Amino acid sequence: MKIGIDSFGCEHGKSGLGSFLINLVENLTVEFTKENNLKVELFGSELDRYTYAPSSENTITYNSVSVDDTYKAELKWHLTKCAKFCKRNNYDYVIFPAAEKYLPKKFLVPSVAVINTPFSIILARKNQKKLKTLKKSLLRVEKIVAGSKFIKDDLIDHGIPEEKIRVIKSGIDHKLFFPGLGGDDEYIDAKPFSIKKPYFIYSTKLSGAAKNHENLIKAFSLLKKQTGCPHRLVIAGSEGEYSQIVHELAYNCEYASDILLTGFFPRESLPMLYSGSAACIFPADGEGVGLPVMESMACGIPVLCSNSGALPEVGGDVPVYFNSADVNEIAEKLKMIIDDPELAAEKGRAGVERSKIYNWSDTVKQIINFICE
Repeated sequence: MKIGIDSFGCEHGKSGLGSFLINLVENLTVEFTKENNLKVELFGSELDRYTYAPSSENTITYNSVSVDDTYKAELKWHLTKCAKFCKRNNYDYVIFPAAEKYLPKKFLVPSVAVINTPFSIILARKNQKKLKTLKKSLLRVEKIVAGSKFIKDDLIDHGIPEEKIRVIKSGIDHKLFFPGLGGDDEYIDAKPFSIKKPYFIYSTKLSGAAKNHENLIKAFSLLKKQTGCPHRLVIAGSEGEYSQIVHELAYNCEYASDILLTGFFPRESLPMLYSGSAACIFPADGEGVGLPVMESMACGIPVLCSNSGALPEVGGDVPVYFNSADVNEIAEKLKMIIDDPELAAEKGRAGVERSKIYNWSDTVKQIINFICE
């Protein structure tokens, strides 16, 4: 079987979708593809020929598509040319990891759409016309991988037939994310930054209001005012549609000197950044997957997160949950972790155990099995 994987829309590896594709590719090893009689080919922008470059353990090829590196040009290509491209290249099946952004209008080859974002958040980024186009494509695609039960239920609520949806959770790269990387030094050397401890970490793209940076910054300011704690707030994530607003919120904050916005943070340095923090704080509303929550648990640090979306599904009883609309409650939970080192350590240990159920190798096997059914 020859499988094509669309790399468009994965933001050159600098987002959750990019991380998904990187891990998908890395786990399609020579051994796995031979065992399952698979040939795999990525297709996308020439700019990404080496972004998702397979290691020596892969035999994945790359098919460059000539299209401008803009959303408009790539969307037009998917709507008008992608179906024929997939047919012409003799793909037996096609995986669309960024289906929430790009899907063909019609399918000439059996395909699976991967959806990791709820329709409500997609709607905030698209107009109604584009959302209707996406829904029509999802009704026509053969199969859908939903990143959580929350996503599946959301798709069903929007009229997508349940029988074509399979919940397959993202994994964790346990060779990269594991406990004990933080050390006891005063600074964490997570290239390209040297960051002074203690600090809280929020890792996510600056993509919209649902990420709730505003209430987090307000809660952090309240915590500093009430306690005078030495903690800093590190916001690590690539720039997005909400970047200017987040930067302004941080700049105008009374404790702006204690807020660091790093921009995109290299994947290989994230484990060190997580491990050196006092806790991962994840206040996003309606999150579909919550990969940083999973990765933080694997690093053995306490997690404080919103009680909405898929986060309770992902974290189970491990994280400290809060209502992300309540600034006072967020501040109280942060203070609780500072004041109770034993609780923080207990949550860290529990997170490591919880993280063991998430494995990229299993995720990839489930996706391939779903395709081959």
